[in-house]
Amino acid sequence: MSRPQAVPLKADPLFGYPKYWAECYGTAPYLPMSRAEMDELGWDSCDIILVSGDAYVDHPSFGMAVMGRFLESQGFRVGIIAQPDWRSAEAFQALGKPNLFFGVTAGNMDSMINRYTADLKVRNDDAYTPGGEAGKRPDRAVIVYSQRCKEAFSDVPVVLGGIEASLRRIAQYDYWSDQVRRSVLLDATGDILLYGNAERAIAEVAHQLSLGKAVSELTDIRGTAVIRSEVPEGWVEIDSSRIDWPRHIDALPNPYDYESNEGGSCSKLDSAEAEEEPVKIIPMPLQGRSDWDLDNTCVRLPSFEKVKSDAVLYAHASRVLHQESNPCNARVLVQRHGNKELWVNPPPIPLETEEMDGIFGLTYQRRPHPSYGDAKIPAYDMIKTSVNIMRGCFGGCTFCSITEHEGRVIQSRSHESVIKELEDIRDKVPGFTGAISDLGGPTANMYFLNCKDPKIHASCRRLSCVFPTICKNLVTDHSPTTELYRKARAVPGIKRVAIASGLRYDLAVEDPEYVKELVTHHVGGYLKIAPEHSEKGTLDKMMKPGMDTYYSFKRMFDKFSKEAGKEQYLIPYFIAGHPGCEDEDMLNLSLWLKRNKFRVDQVQTFYPSPMSLATAMYHSQRDPLKKLTYKGKDKVYTPRKLEQRRLQKAFLRYHDPKSWGFLREALIKMKRKDLIGDGERCLIPADDRGAGKYKKYSKAAGAQGRSFGDSEGQKPRRSTNNRKGAGRAGGKTNGNRPGSRRGSKR
Repeated sequence: MSRPQAVPLKADPLFGYPKYWAECYGTAPYLPMSRAEMDELGWDSCDIILVSGDAYVDHPSFGMAVMGRFLESQGFRVGIIAQPDWRSAEAFQALGKPNLFFGVTAGNMDSMINRYTADLKVRNDDAYTPGGEAGKRPDRAVIVYSQRCKEAFSDVPVVLGGIEASLRRIAQYDYWSDQVRRSVLLDATGDILLYGNAERAIAEVAHQLSLGKAVSELTDIRGTAVIRSEVPEGWVEIDSSRIDWPRHIDALPNPYDYESNEGGSCSKLDSAEAEEEPVKIIPMPLQGRSDWDLDNTCVRLPSFEKVKSDAVLYAHASRVLHQESNPCNARVLVQRHGNKELWVNPPPIPLETEEMDGIFGLTYQRRPHPSYGDAKIPAYDMIKTSVNIMRGCFGGCTFCSITEHEGRVIQSRSHESVIKELEDIRDKVPGFTGAISDLGGPTANMYFLNCKDPKIHASCRRLSCVFPTICKNLVTDHSPTTELYRKARAVPGIKRVAIASGLRYDLAVEDPEYVKELVTHHVGGYLKIAPEHSEKGTLDKMMKPGMDTYYSFKRMFDKFSKEAGKEQYLIPYFIAGHPGCEDEDMLNLSLWLKRNKFRVDQVQTFYPSPMSLATAMYHSQRDPLKKLTYKGKDKVYTPRKLEQRRLQKAFLRYHDPKSWGFLREALIKMKRKDLIGDGERCLIPADDRGAGKYKKYSKAAGAQGRSFGDSEGQKPRRSTNNRKGAGRAGGKTNGNRPGSRRGSKR
């Protein structure tokens, strides 16, 4: 069973390259981490050495293993340096000098998000390290590792990759230093950066270097960023002011109002008008006929120096980047850094189903490297019985960086490939009990959902296929997913298949048969979903559907649960402190939670991850989804101070006595003293006499980061699953942390 991917572009077959001569050495049991292992394999050297901030787990949910095994399938000898001591270059010389290049990644997760919470507190664990031990990777690991590789062997090219490099490919706002930093390619002194899922790019780089090309000659590979001295002759440069006017960033049309945007035009204003009226600009995409070759056209972003000092221009650059993300129509982006040009090639062409099957069908051991002995690696334990069935996400949530890394085009595996992996888990994973923890990906139910017409997709620049409403050109038939679930349940030795990846419920309601299959067979009493908020203004800033969709899904969920004879409940996730979310919005959300008898003990505060649109809002206090202006009245309220963020978090935990004093002061300031007391409509009590009752309830429920409650007057219940293992895309190769959503552990 297969559906064509919605991409008319064609690439050379991923596995069609002539094999490198070293294929004669065959497949290694594990990719070597020491000279002794190299000797056992008969190797005198490695062709490529991958350096990673994660422990080496030979499993397709770990990017290092995927890249290493893929390069091995191309005939290269690949060594691994995992979590090296970065305080000197000695550890980077352990496997000798690589013949072709070093590949550097921080690991499956951004090293800064891995180490710091949203409140900038240092974490005390690391799920990707044996024993969960913290401190085994440096801050800004890509920069540190790359510089150490150069120190170890100055003449060896360094190729940057992974989610940390991918989300820092242009100048980006850095939450931890509260400033805009240069592209990581410059700070790391790397030679080339690969962004997104990089199998195509790394294959091209490896084979070109093996043919004797210099890394400086590899300037036009899709999915890469390089440094150039200038724009080549013969190219047409579109200044970004033709997309957003730098001096008067205004009049940017609603990106979803396509009827009114059809005839976009550019008009000039004289100096007098410019002081009073917004400049009329050509909206993205540029409308009308062009007399230049788009294949030799680049878009110039404002320079690093400009976006560093001008937050509104930063928001503009973020907008342009996001609209140049469709592989079918994206153009080269150029951004000046001092006297150098950062050159970002268009995104990689997504993989076809057969290529996805090839990647996931490589010879993984599905276990940590033997050198770790009996040490537990928490990330592996979380995902060892889960299966990644697809890549990509077209949701476009502004707080999420999955789209910026993996792209909007869904790349799906075949049923046969997924079933084969289930059989491998059954046969190879020690102690397997018959329970599959997840069949999913960045989103549970986007498997094989793409645009109905490749030609329409080729010209589309929408930031989301489901906001503000589901695009009429989007396939919403979930039958391939439903059929896959049924096949998975029928595999001998598989007793239960859970769906733990995040559910896009606005899509699910379009296919009741899918919801019936999900609710009847794949929910273990509780299903966690993510409305994120209750208030329309905040939801619009998030690019999330309204609560009407939540209620529609809940009715369907309750109906099918009843038909199956099961007592099951929805557990919602919410975010505090998101740009555009005012204290009044959080108050309304807390009242919604109380009305529906929810007690949320594990809450999340917005984390400004690199490159997301919400991070651009956070930094600029402007909304890049709409018109941009320097006028103060157009600012987006953004909770930036720690006290503001803590207050919004406290509203989510209105039931916690520790929050009551804080909330009383806030409610009095908000002139909502009527919500303090013991009445039915009150949010919190007037004093702390009920605190003991809450503590007793929490202890009985096992309050260890769990969510409580159900809606519409039903009795609150304790979740059987805490957030670990139930997060969206937990442990997948998109760089997310197992048990977390969007690469951030909250």
